[in-house]
Amino acid sequence: MMYMKRFLGLLLFFIAGYFLKAQESRQPYKIAIIGFYNLENFYDTLDNPMVNDEEFTPAGPKNYNGTIYWDKVGKLATVISQMGADQNPDGPALLGVAEIENDTVLKDLVSHKLIEKRKYKIVHYDSKDARGVDVGLLYNPKYFTVEASDNLFVQLPGGSKDAFYTRDILWVRGKLDGETIHVYVNHWPSRSGGEERSAPARDAAAQVCRHHMDSILQKEPDAKFVVMGDLNDDPTNNSVANIINAKPRQKDVKPGGMYNPWTESYKKGIGTLAYQDAWGLFDQILISYPWLNTNQKGFFYYQKHIFNKEYMVENIGRYKGYPMRTWDGNRYRGGYSDHFPTYLVLLKKIDPGKKGG
Repeated sequence: MMYMKRFLGLLLFFIAGYFLKAQESRQPYKIAIIGFYNLENFYDTLDNPMVNDEEFTPAGPKNYNGTIYWDKVGKLATVISQMGADQNPDGPALLGVAEIENDTVLKDLVSHKLIEKRKYKIVHYDSKDARGVDVGLLYNPKYFTVEASDNLFVQLPGGSKDAFYTRDILWVRGKLDGETIHVYVNHWPSRSGGEERSAPARDAAAQVCRHHMDSILQKEPDAKFVVMGDLNDDPTNNSVANIINAKPRQKDVKPGGMYNPWTESYKKGIGTLAYQDAWGLFDQILISYPWLNTNQKGFFYYQKHIFNKEYMVENIGRYKGYPMRTWDGNRYRGGYSDHFPTYLVLLKKIDPGKKGG
């Protein structure tokens, strides 16, 4: 009995010591969410004679009108209001978007009651894409301040696409909680006309992005890059794996290199969009080497997520199980997007001795 009491006493001592050590080692963190969302044909209802947007007008075959438009705005705002909110109630500090016609639709979106309190600001440039869709960046000024931005032109190789132009790449440099980062928002050329034929077009877009990053690395060898977008390629394709040179394992990433958190998910059959019952993972967020160091003063990479709540999944018809899309041909399905959004969770250590971190 005496030995049992000694044993229990020692056990309680070690348990108490363990929990005390765990309590002392708790590290408070700031959390920042960086996301991307293809908004699927987010047009206004006005006919722009400079682009091919006639089908997205009241006189077009889709009978697109204000009722549909505002319903679409509300659906997108619902998703954005919930993206990453489990980790940070402010949601995305940065959100790259694709398939938007202009900044007008983005202004309507950020003014929606579900997200207006975040006071999102917009970075957007018009590009020469034949469909009239561009990319853009929404940012919460509570977390991010823009210092510079530009639209990077992508020259399409001859014969790779029927169109002459594609979407420009948006580059934004700014301060994320005081730390300089570079963000690239992409929507690379589609696979229409065939994956093999169009691959050189996506390779060209990847080369523009990679060249721009390399030019910055010459002056800022520890630059933090975020390359996000609908790449119209999967993590294992040449454009991503070789030209951007995004590695699937953190241990293989070297200074100047990129990490792709999505490769293993893709290999397991997990994706952000589906075509002919096969999942693709086009909607990627790639990060550079400095984000991987967890022992730093700045933000570091923690988690990746595909945001695919049940209400965003199609439950009937030929697209059952796919992301619930806005359109089924010319019929308004009333869904959200034919892509699921993705986001990363970033952490930053807070010094307990400093008030407010």
